[in-house]
Amino acid sequence: MSAASAGIPVVSAADIERAMTPPAAVEAIDAALRSGLDVEADHERIFAPLSAGDFLLMPSESPDAVGIKVATIAPGNTRLGLPKISAWYLVFDRATLQPAAIVDGTRLTTLRTPAVTAVAVRGLLAADPRGARRRIDRLAVLGSGPQAIEHATTLAAILPVGEVTIVGRTPERVEDAVAILRDRGIDARTATLAAARDADVVVTATSSSTPVLDLDDIAPGAVVAAVGAHGLDHRELGSDLVRAADIVVEARASAVRESGNLAGATRGGEPLAEPANLVELVSGRLSRRPGAPAVYTGVGMAWEDLAVVQGIMEVMRRGSASEETT
Repeated sequence: MSAASAGIPVVSAADIERAMTPPAAVEAIDAALRSGLDVEADHERIFAPLSAGDFLLMPSESPDAVGIKVATIAPGNTRLGLPKISAWYLVFDRATLQPAAIVDGTRLTTLRTPAVTAVAVRGLLAADPRGARRRIDRLAVLGSGPQAIEHATTLAAILPVGEVTIVGRTPERVEDAVAILRDRGIDARTATLAAARDADVVVTATSSSTPVLDLDDIAPGAVVAAVGAHGLDHRELGSDLVRAADIVVEARASAVRESGNLAGATRGGEPLAEPANLVELVSGRLSRRPGAPAVYTGVGMAWEDLAVVQGIMEVMRRGSASEETT
C-alpha cells in the first residue's frame, strides 16, 4: 500500500491480491446479503455517455463506510487487447465524509463480479428441485477475457468443479485463457458452443450485444449466469431461455433499469414473472421448478464493491496492527 500526496492510502491491485482471495470475496458478498441489506434501495448507477463508451459512477453506503467507484466502459478496447473496464474506488469515513483510501477499481471489479455470480450459482445449485447440489461437474464459460477467467477461478475456488470449457470468438484469446486456468490448477480446455449443452453450469461473460445463448443451447435444468451485458440494448441471452427459466437478479429495481436480458425477452411478448433477488435466494425463499433452467442475470451494483472493499480494508488494518506490535 502506497500513500498519495495528500496522505491518503492507495491500495493497488497487488495489495488487493494479498488481502482478499476469491473465496473471501464470495463470503463478503454473502455476509452483506445476510446482514439485513436492502438491495432494492441501493443507489442507482450513473451513466454518462462518452465517444468511446461510458463513464460510470457507483455510490453506496453501509453502516460503516461510504464509497464510490468511478469507472469507464470502453467496449472497443477488447479489439485492442485492452481492458473493457477501468476504474478507481474512493472510500470515505461514514461520519465525516473525509477520504479514507483510494482502491484499484479495475482489480476490484474482476474480484467482486465473479464473487456475486458465485453466490448466485451456489444458491441456485442448492435450490435444485432434484436435490441440493454441492459441485459442478461440467462448467462452460462463454468469453475469454478477464471476467471469464475470474469466473471460472472463483467458482472452482468455492465448489468442486470438474471439466471447464472456454468458448470464444478469438482462438488466440481462448487459448490464453485456457493456459491461465491450467496454471491455476483448473482442468480447462477450448470448446465450441456445443459444450454448453452438456454443462450443468454455463457462464456468459462476453462483449456481445446480441444473444449468444438460448434455450436449445443448454441442458434441461441447467444453471446459467449472464454477466457480460450492460444496458437495456445489450443482451447475451435469447428470449426463449429467459422466458423458460426461473430468474434471479441482484435487485429487481436495478434489473428493470439496466438488464437487457430481461428487457429483450419482454419486447413484443407477455411480461415476465417477477424475478427473485439475491437476498431472497440466499435466505432460501426461491423454489425452482422441476425441469426448468435457472438464470442469474447481473448488471453490477454499488453495494457489492463496497462490501468487498470493506473486507479488503479490514484485512489490511489487521495486518498493519500486527506489524506495529511486532
